[in-house]
Formats: sequence, structure tokens, C-alpha cells
Amino acid sequence: MAILNIVKEGDEALRKVCRPVTEITPRIKQILDDMLETLIDSGGVGLAAPQVGILRRIVIVDDGEKYIELINPEITEREGEQEEMEGCLSVPDVWGITHRPMRVKGRALNRDGEEFTFEGEGLTARCFCHELDHLDGKLFVDEALHILTPEEVEERMG
Repeated sequence: MAILNIVKEGDEALRKVCRPVTEITPRIKQILDDMLETLIDSGGVGLAAPQVGILRRIVIVDDGEKYIELINPEITEREGEQEEMEGCLSVPDVWGITHRPMRVKGRALNRDGEEFTFEGEGLTARCFCHELDHLDGKLFVDEALHILTPEEVEERMG
């Protein structure tokens, strides 16, 4: 496994629509392993393949109990609303208030190519939405309701 370089805002990989994974190969499994190591090292709660310069529809999310690997994910249900603070490993030191669903449900493939459903609420739902946006070339700052000042971040993180 390897810790990959997380690309930053301005890198063209972050603005491209990612290609679906058509076959689960040893290379795809290596990407998942490297992304997991990179996510753990970063201290983040989610990582999408374009954030490490790989234009494939692959995401890993930490739901607080386990890491969820998603290949070709799609959200199928959204419920409720939340407006909360959000940040991104590819946009360091910037925080904003985003409008996201409170709960989401979706489907994806696992590393063995089997379809499964995933769901999340609160922070986990926000993370699923955030990471899947990356797969379509979108960053949270594109639609943030408000970018927070350092003082506002300090106040919220207290």
C-alpha cells in the first residue's frame, strides 16, 4: 500500500467527470488499498479517486465505525435537509456552509464486484454527497451557501 498525493483545487483532475469502473482488476483493488491508506493518513472522513488524480468512480467513506468502499456509486434516495459546515482535503483551510440531505441511500459495487446498498445520516450523508460530487467534477465551494472566515470556523469548532 502507498500514501498517495492529494491534489488541490486548481488541478484539472478535480473538474473532470470520472469514468465508471467496468472491471474489478487487481489494479482497482490496489487503488482502493492506497486510497484507504491515504484517507487514514489524512485524518479525513472521505476520499474520492479524482482527489488522488485517478479519474475513476471510486470513493471511500468513514462512517465512524468502518470504512465503506464504493465503486460506481449512485445515490438513489434523499430525505430531509441539513445546513452544516463542510471542508475538503483538496481545498485545505477553507470551510463553508452547505445544504445537503439529512439522509441518503444508494447503491454501489464492492471490491468483489457485488452490488450493495449504502446509507447514511447526518455527517455520513453529507460525506457521501460530497464525495460523489467529486466524481462529477464538483467541489463543495461551488455551491456553498457561505464560505466561513477563520473566526467563524474557530467559533464553530470551539
